[in-house]
Amino acid sequence: MHHIALASPLFALVLVGYLVMRLTRWPDEIADSLTKFVFTVALPAMMFKTMSGMRQLPPVDIRLLIAFFGSCVIVFILGRLFAWKVFGLDGAGQTIFALGGVFSNNLMLGLPLARSLIGEAALPSVALVLVFNAMTMWTMATVSIEWARHGSFSLKGFTLTAKNVLMNPLILAIIFGTAIRMSGLTLPAMIDTPLTMMAQMTAPLSLIALGMSLVHYGIRTGWRISLAITFIKLLVQPFAVWLLARLLNLPAMETQVVVLLGSVALGINVYIIARQFRSLEGPTASSLVLSTVLSAVTTPLVMTLITV
Repeated sequence: MHHIALASPLFALVLVGYLVMRLTRWPDEIADSLTKFVFTVALPAMMFKTMSGMRQLPPVDIRLLIAFFGSCVIVFILGRLFAWKVFGLDGAGQTIFALGGVFSNNLMLGLPLARSLIGEAALPSVALVLVFNAMTMWTMATVSIEWARHGSFSLKGFTLTAKNVLMNPLILAIIFGTAIRMSGLTLPAMIDTPLTMMAQMTAPLSLIALGMSLVHYGIRTGWRISLAITFIKLLVQPFAVWLLARLLNLPAMETQVVVLLGSVALGINVYIIARQFRSLEGPTASSLVLSTVLSAVTTPLVMTLITV
């Protein structure tokens, strides 16, 4: 109940965004514009402020990345096998299904939840995962689908993926913020003050934008596949992360961070990938809504179980 109490205001903001779009019947462009602002301006500003302001950043523990992304690889492989054996999906469908089980909404849900449930000290570890997350997941999806369709992997596709990730505003903000911190420079008040103000409004805006975007999707299409993706994402993935973290003797706070990021709802990027490769679009959209709703309970539950 303690973790639910901490997380409930965040999910309440998701509900606010959903109800605003549902009741006002505003055009979809409003939700799209707010989401774009959050991704390209608000979140990068917050992460730049966070990374540039941390004068005593703890050393990076490589075990954190191994625990998180190692579990992603394991669950991804298991997800593909499950999609093949149980649902008889083709190579592209297997990839989208498996990706749904490991690609978390770390920006719009994971980051605010980490600050609320763990505290500001968790942000460097979150940032480390965010830097590698998009690159790893997009590459995994591209390699898997290209191999399934053509039996080979295109170097051009990987290069384009790397370029898009490195030009991501959030990744650039983390890199430049870290560079400012390492240089020892102090931001002048005329820059630091508005960055602080924007950082304070980022979490509420991102959660409201997430709720507004959920209006686009339903939960009826391909509900059996959707339930399976949701189960893997909310329960199997965090268990795999926790198990690897324990095996690697990862410190308690870092363990909480990676398990939290592994336990949050499905990321909207999976739906974008499904649309791009024209495979499993309906079930992916359904699992996006379902996992977001259920994670309001499952994420606090998971965090409770690993701290008892």
